[in-house]
Amino acid sequence: MDRLLQILSEMALPFAYDHFAEGESPNPPFICYLLPGSDNFSADGRVYYKVSEVHIELYCDSKDPALEATLEAVLDEHGIFYNKTEVWIESEKLYEVLYTFEMEV
Repeated sequence: MDRLLQILSEMALPFAYDHFAEGESPNPPFICYLLPGSDNFSADGRVYYKVSEVHIELYCDSKDPALEATLEAVLDEHGIFYNKTEVWIESEKLYEVLYTFEMEV
């Protein structure tokens, strides 16, 4: 978790786990991150190697390829292989760019 927090700090955007408290959400862009699951490796009937699934959600009020490239450069610098998807959230009037990857616990 310390490594993930260091990586998020390098992105130089406000971030919170899962969500910001109601009324405390910063103006976009900002990041929410989640650890929604695991993909542990087992040996001899035990968890031998712990791996967390990580979601980094970048929220912007307009498409920002330069910001995405900056975020991706941080992930690349740390040797993280990620997948990326994007969706427009009509009710929030925000783009969500989702980066998913796995990280050793």
